[in-house]
Amino acid sequence: MIRIVLADDHPVVREGIRGMLQGYDDIEVVGQAGSGPEAVALVAALAPDLVLMDLRMPGGDGVEATRAIVAAHPSTRVVVLTTYETDQDILRAIEAGASGYLLKDIAPAELARSVRAAAAGETVLATSAQTALLGRVQGRQAAPALSVQEVKVLRLAADGLTNASIGAQLFIGEATVKTYLSRAYEKLGVSDRTSAVRRALELGLLD
Repeated sequence: MIRIVLADDHPVVREGIRGMLQGYDDIEVVGQAGSGPEAVALVAALAPDLVLMDLRMPGGDGVEATRAIVAAHPSTRVVVLTTYETDQDILRAIEAGASGYLLKDIAPAELARSVRAAAAGETVLATSAQTALLGRVQGRQAAPALSVQEVKVLRLAADGLTNASIGAQLFIGEATVKTYLSRAYEKLGVSDRTSAVRRALELGLLD
């Protein structure tokens, strides 16, 4: 029997998911939570095999709850079940330790198969999640080689410092700062500071 906790701030959604799963003899919903902290507490109390976790909930973010559950209860798997499918949401959830990322328009039979697979230790991903993760891997493999000084300048730019302030921090002239930024723009394939910082973060070039 696969014992599940449902975490979603909408009771009607929780009941809908429970209804989708109750027809399967090997799956049992043992608890329901309306926020991230409630989910963390229920996992501690019930020790379920798996949590189906909504991503955005008032009173507690699903990503933070996922991180807490995975850290404290490594035998409990967490699968995100959400309506959100942006690359940022997907990557945050997976990096927090989620074993899967599914969308709420999933068919009941597919949800049951995903639950079984996740409980068995497999990773279950919606197509959009697979695409986002593949893009991240490919992006990191293709990351340009910025110089140490270019990275330092971009890191300070990410903190919101002006060129003059960056120069003062690094003991270089403002014109030199502009040169480093221009070189970074060219390597990153962008044309402005904001895009350069965003791209460098996406590629894992900045902390």
